[in-house]
Amino acid sequence: MADLKELFAKVDGQHEEMIALWKKLVNRDCGSDNKAGVDSVGQDIKEILEGLGFAVRFHEYEKAGNMLVADYGDFSKPFIVITGHMDTVFKDGQAAERPFTIRDGKAYGPGVLDMKGGITVALTALKLLKEIGYDRYAIRVILAGDEEVGHGNSNAAEDYMKEAKGAIMGFNMETGYLDNGIVVERKGCRRYRVEIDGVGAHAGNNPQDGRSAVEELAHKIIDIQALTDYEEGTTLNCGVIGGGTVANAVPEHAWCIVDVRFRTMKGLNRVDQAFKEIEKKQYVADTKTTIFPTITIAAMERTPESVALCERANELAVKAGLSPIHPKFVGGGSDSAYLVLAGVPTLCALGLRGEFNHTVREYAVVDSLFERTKLFITLLLGL
Repeated sequence: MADLKELFAKVDGQHEEMIALWKKLVNRDCGSDNKAGVDSVGQDIKEILEGLGFAVRFHEYEKAGNMLVADYGDFSKPFIVITGHMDTVFKDGQAAERPFTIRDGKAYGPGVLDMKGGITVALTALKLLKEIGYDRYAIRVILAGDEEVGHGNSNAAEDYMKEAKGAIMGFNMETGYLDNGIVVERKGCRRYRVEIDGVGAHAGNNPQDGRSAVEELAHKIIDIQALTDYEEGTTLNCGVIGGGTVANAVPEHAWCIVDVRFRTMKGLNRVDQAFKEIEKKQYVADTKTTIFPTITIAAMERTPESVALCERANELAVKAGLSPIHPKFVGGGSDSAYLVLAGVPTLCALGLRGEFNHTVREYAVVDSLFERTKLFITLLLGL
C-alpha cells in the first residue's frame, strides 16, 4: 500500500485547489429542472476526469440532466463504483443570490453539502491516487443529473443498475453526518398525487346541488395519514394540498401530494393496496378520486455485505489515525438503493459533514472536505 502519511500531506497541500473546485461547482444554477445547468456541470467534470485518463460517456435524456459515466482501468479485473449526483433542489437565481461563502469554518451556498462537496472529495481523491499509479481496481464513476426528483423524467434508475452490475464495492459521495456515521440503510420514497373531482355549485344560491371535492379530500387525508406504521418503518405525509377557486363556490376539484417513506417493499406494497381501497371509497356522493404515483426512489435495504464493508472501513480509518465511523440508518433516499439492488455492497454518505439539506440554511463543515478526502483515499487503497 502507498504511504498514507505522504498522501495525507498531499491532501493538505491541495486545500486552496479543492476550495476553488468546490466553489466553482456551487456557483452555478443546476436545479433538477435546469437541464442545461446540470449538463454544464457534467461537462466540467468530464473535462477533469478525462484529464485523469478516464473514458467519459453520457446517458442522454430529453427531459432530465444527463448521467455521466467515466471508466478507468482494466475492466477484466474487479471494478468499484463511485457515485453521486450533479443536480440540486434549488431554483435558478439562487447561485447568484447565495454564492459560495465560508463563515466560521462552515461553507454555505446552494448544494454546498448536497452534494457538490462530495463530488469535490471524489475528484480530488482520484487525482491523487492517479498520481501514484493506482491500479488496485478498475473504477467506474456514475453521476446522475436528476437524483433530487427521483429520476421521474429519465431512465436513470435502470441505467444505474446496468452500469453498477458486477461491481465488488460501491461508494456514494452523498451528504455526510455530523456524528460521522456511514449509511448502510435508507428508506425509499414514493410520491403520490391524489386528484378528486366533485360538482361545483354556488355556495349561496344552490349549495345543495354541489358535491365538495375539498370535503372528500379532507376525509381521505385522515385515511391516508392513518396508514403510517412506525414499527414497520412506513410513514405518510400529506404535505401539499389545494382545491377550490373562490370562497362562494362549492369546490369541484381538490388535490394533494403524499410523501411515503418505506423501509421495505412490504411496507410500500401495503400502502399501494390501501390506496386502491381509498380511491374507491366515497364520503361525499358523486365525487371521484384518482391516486397515482409520480416519483419513486427505491429503499436501500441493509445487507450483511454492506455492514461488513462498513466495519472493515472503520478498522482502516482508525488504523490510519482518522475518526471512527459507524453504520447508520437514515430516512432520506438516495441512488445507493440502485447499487444494492444490483447486488453491490455499498457505503453511502461519504461526502461532507453538515446539516439542513435542501434549505437556505444548508451548510458543510469546511474541514470535513479534507478529512473525507483522506478517508476516501484510505478506503480505496485498503478495502
